[in-house]
Amino acid sequence: MKVTEDINQIRQIRWTDPMASWGFVPTMGYLHEGHLSLVRRAKAENERTAVSIYVNPTQFAPHEDLSSYPRDLARDLALLEVEGVNLVFTPSDAVMYPPGFQTMVTVAELSRPLEGSSRPTHFQGVATIVAKLFHIIQPTRAYFGQKDAQQAVVLRQMVRDLNFNVEMVICPIVREADGLALSSRNKYLTPEQRQAATVLSRALNRAKNAYANGERDGRILRRIMRETITAEPLARLDYVSAADPATLQELKEVKEGVLLSTAVFFGKTRLIDNILIV
Repeated sequence: MKVTEDINQIRQIRWTDPMASWGFVPTMGYLHEGHLSLVRRAKAENERTAVSIYVNPTQFAPHEDLSSYPRDLARDLALLEVEGVNLVFTPSDAVMYPPGFQTMVTVAELSRPLEGSSRPTHFQGVATIVAKLFHIIQPTRAYFGQKDAQQAVVLRQMVRDLNFNVEMVICPIVREADGLALSSRNKYLTPEQRQAATVLSRALNRAKNAYANGERDGRILRRIMRETITAEPLARLDYVSAADPATLQELKEVKEGVLLSTAVFFGKTRLIDNILIV
């Protein structure tokens, strides 16, 4: 496994065998089973596998947790070595955003609702860093988790609009036995908050069950999620959503599928989760 922060070295390794297919998993590190499931899928579907580990500052607002975001590069590299990854890109801020950097990528409409309403600069940072990583590594396929549902929609739009020659692969959410979606930020939770955090999946599943029983009113689906979450004393609701999976606009009536999603604070820790019904 080759580990480097040098862009020229990445490109040299990438193009040693131009005919080889490459799967790419971009991460911010502090890897968990969700990340590793993406790595395994990439390995199964490609001849070579690359992973990036970079905590991207441009997707954090000034009041967010950039400085405290969990990091453990040695642990991450050991996990990736076991998985048989070929190439790991570990750039510094100076490599990704050198002096004089001034170009940002904006996916206008899809970045505004849901996460965008709470984190208005977030997706510009995400789109910019992923665009840069795609240009540097030029993978055949790129692997992302469904847990970041809006991110997947935004990045698919960017790939279409800017004609990236990469196949986007969105993989299922990996959950704990009690339903909590895996996240690097789960590390922040106290034991009491960790137990309370299962309310996210409970709320989503109650709305999903209502849909399965014939409920198609988006307002009622949102109300079910809202009432479930607000009943948990340690939860502070940011938003609930029953949106069109393609446009991310809130639905009055569900006709062809729905993205159920929510964001909730437990203390200072903000967690997201979703269920996609298509």
